[in-house]
Amino acid sequence: MSGDPIDSPPRRRHSGSLLERAVERYGFQPGAGLRPAGPVGVSSAPVPDPAPAPPSRPPEPIDRERLAERGMLVPGGPVSALAEEFRMVKRQLLITAREGDAPRPRSVLVCSAQPDEGKTFCAVNLALSLAAERDIEVLLVDADFAKPDVPDVLGISAGPGLLDALADPTIDVERCIIPTDVPHLSVLPAGARSDSDTELLASDRAHALLQRLEQAHPRRLMVFDSAPVLAASTAAALAEHVGQVLVVVRADRTSESDLREAVALLDGCDTVQLLLNAVSLQPRGRRFGSYYEAGDDA
Repeated sequence: MSGDPIDSPPRRRHSGSLLERAVERYGFQPGAGLRPAGPVGVSSAPVPDPAPAPPSRPPEPIDRERLAERGMLVPGGPVSALAEEFRMVKRQLLITAREGDAPRPRSVLVCSAQPDEGKTFCAVNLALSLAAERDIEVLLVDADFAKPDVPDVLGISAGPGLLDALADPTIDVERCIIPTDVPHLSVLPAGARSDSDTELLASDRAHALLQRLEQAHPRRLMVFDSAPVLAASTAAALAEHVGQVLVVVRADRTSESDLREAVALLDGCDTVQLLLNAVSLQPRGRRFGSYYEAGDDA
């Protein structure tokens, strides 16, 4: 989404006008509708140094059968239309991460306006696609504290995580990170839910802790799977800590009024981008899948 302000037309119940205007005005494409905006400042504060982290734990295996059953990317699997779509999405994010002037451009928040619009599906697939890069270490952060689904989707164990490290200064957040058997991919669980999760995220400690996470590895790129913006206040708080926000827009569900309201609440980050999800394409359309399925006739 560009940095220009969004007009405020009368509220509409159907998302058709939103999609038509998005395609016409911004040139959004299914699976790759991204346009970077400008930078935003982020403050930080010192955090007490915790005890040194112990040796890394053994990698946990990702449940590839579970991913396949859910129609998601499978590490090491054949190239598919879905894989190509997320390759297009990540290229734009990587360009901003490498060339952007915003603080923390290597931190990407994935969210949606309302539940059931595909934000966890997109966050996990994006992390898997990014992990295929040769020069990146991906940290997938489960930041949907009310419904932390990332460990279940990947088939790995949950445990202490981000909220625990924010609440207890003696906990080294690096100790909470779970390495996986997918090269270059690790997961930070949400941790024990707190009644003050938004306040923890808005604290100076959160600014410094998340900065330390990003700086701990020069090639680390963090992907946050956040709660829906209009369902919980944590997404707006997290937007102040990241360099990029990716809002998942479900073609058959997200209303124009909901999207406008969600984007307004994410004003803590100036680089807000849209990802159009669940787009219906013609079965024989010239999309990525038809190319890879063409074989010798391509």
